[in-house]
Amino acid sequence: MTGRFEGKVAVITGAAGGIGRAAARRFASEGAKVVLVDLPGTTIEETVAAVDHAGGESHVVRADVTKADEVRGYVRETVSRFGRIDCFFNNAGILGPVANLFDYPEDAFDRVLQVNVKGVWLGLREVAPVMRERGGGAIVNTASVAGLQGTPTLFAYGASKHAVVGMTKSAALTLGAAGIRVNAVCPTLIDTPMALELERGHNADHPEAVRQNIERQNPLGRYGTPDEVAALVAFLCSDDAAFINGAAYPIDGGSRAR
Repeated sequence: MTGRFEGKVAVITGAAGGIGRAAARRFASEGAKVVLVDLPGTTIEETVAAVDHAGGESHVVRADVTKADEVRGYVRETVSRFGRIDCFFNNAGILGPVANLFDYPEDAFDRVLQVNVKGVWLGLREVAPVMRERGGGAIVNTASVAGLQGTPTLFAYGASKHAVVGMTKSAALTLGAAGIRVNAVCPTLIDTPMALELERGHNADHPEAVRQNIERQNPLGRYGTPDEVAALVAFLCSDDAAFINGAAYPIDGGSRAR
């Protein structure tokens, strides 16, 4: 598989997070130049180091994915530096509070939808014309198993990830004729800081008990790893997935098979 992305450019939002970092490392290991997008103040240096270790080349752009001018900025800077965008991992997202329909704070609800829905939409809107001009490309949005089923204690997060799945399907229909494929990955709990955030939201005193219970319910008996999600993202962006468009792929160890 080495070299699937030789000569190509991949843009990754949320690149300082666990899944973003793993995806950057994976793309770099297969030959891509990688543009790393995340907020000011995030520890993106660890992702830069991961790309360097994989023998790749990276470029960092600090941007807020909820701001249209900053999204245009990371797209413009990528094209200025590398001349193209072949793969776009539209990955930035936040969990928000662990809260139900009635207890969810309004300001937190707005923020989750701003990042997880508007941020994804703006990325699609700004990256797609660059890909269209070059004759095509591949986009992968980060949704969640929370976008495929009800999540009463993650009310806004679940709503936002259902929206990502819907936008993925609509964008696939809109952009397919231009040679742009749009798919989504739908992870269950992955071993990242976001998972710990959820565990603490459910039981601040004993988050490890939450993890143990979730792992017991998974047919594979564990959380997923960021590298496993990155492998699926890389596949969906590669020519091996040339006829896959508009799909939302669970990566959940079989938790939804019941």
